[in-house]
Amino acid sequence: MLIIGLMSGTSADGIDVALCRITEKTQGLDAAIIAGETYPYDATLRNSILDNCDLQNSRVDSIAQLNVDLADAFVDAIKNLIAKTNYNLSDIDLIASHGQTLWHNVLPDGQVSATFQIGEAAILAEKTGITTISNFRARDVAAGGQGAPLTGYVDWLLLRHDTRWRAVQNIGGMGNVTFLPPYSNEKSQPIAFDTGPGNALIDVAVGHFTGQTYDKDGQLASQGQINEEWLDDLLAHPYYQRPYPKTTGRELFGTEKALEYIKKAQEKGLSQNDIIATLTALTATTIANAYRDFAPAPLDDVILGGGGQHNPVLVKMLRNLVAPAQVMTHEDISISSDFKEALVFAVLAHETWFGRVGTLPSLTGASHATVLGNITPGNNYEALLKARSG
Repeated sequence: MLIIGLMSGTSADGIDVALCRITEKTQGLDAAIIAGETYPYDATLRNSILDNCDLQNSRVDSIAQLNVDLADAFVDAIKNLIAKTNYNLSDIDLIASHGQTLWHNVLPDGQVSATFQIGEAAILAEKTGITTISNFRARDVAAGGQGAPLTGYVDWLLLRHDTRWRAVQNIGGMGNVTFLPPYSNEKSQPIAFDTGPGNALIDVAVGHFTGQTYDKDGQLASQGQINEEWLDDLLAHPYYQRPYPKTTGRELFGTEKALEYIKKAQEKGLSQNDIIATLTALTATTIANAYRDFAPAPLDDVILGGGGQHNPVLVKMLRNLVAPAQVMTHEDISISSDFKEALVFAVLAHETWFGRVGTLPSLTGASHATVLGNITPGNNYEALLKARSG
């Protein structure tokens, strides 16, 4: 099947869109990215997303309009990508849209009571003619799971090694990891959870001090000094000690928390670059500590993806902290780091279309595995049904 995967992460910096080919094999799937692009949000739309992730600034009328505006932006991204390929919209079987998370409600005991993503699927189906699968998290939450990270099941399908234990680490707005046992280990199950903040706190600090959206090539962090005393204070946040399965988001590590941290750091006399360096160290350290505390076995490989893997300062910190594990990127195993999450949702949509589960209880803590997502028929829906039944 030809499936377009759409991802807009907690950094809210843009839309990752990938045209993927998912093929059934005798055992498992073959998943390939044919083409991918990232389309940054304009400042107005990005600010609307960030405002509506914030309890102080969100409004129901703004959320309703944003639901439509995001979907229109998704449609534009799809059409722009397809125009750069040898394909037409009529060639595409499915759209897989994660949408934009506005709120992921985690209770004090760590259970998720609600999760809310927007980007109206009806608009995608109507304006492209393509059957759209969306709202992937909600069914897992209904079954008692965390609803995230959903990359874990696809990592389990595609990225296991014959003999080596692997950590597949995404560093987006938040960080999430999947611990993958090797094929030679038939008893262990995969584990996945959010390690904590990825780029979100760093990005807010960079924006606060410079007006830029992120620390390009880690330039600001490289000019600062890590304040170990403040870092220890940051590491005392109870989320990091909470056992898995667990998830988090901007509601815990977003703009409000970042500004609180910045104020306290300035009271300690830290410079802006020291603050950015220490927040970068927080991301690296919480990832490494999660491996130390929760990995079921010593790790052989760490496979990085997401925007954070482009920050050489962050990657160097992490490499030093997780040694002797080998740190690599998805490119080292022939998958695009930038479009991995878009590929993940393309695979999940494929599994949903064929009535197969998209997660495991060991990954999210749900009471049972579930088929994920909502199907919104497009003009090609009848043809897809006939092809599936035939």
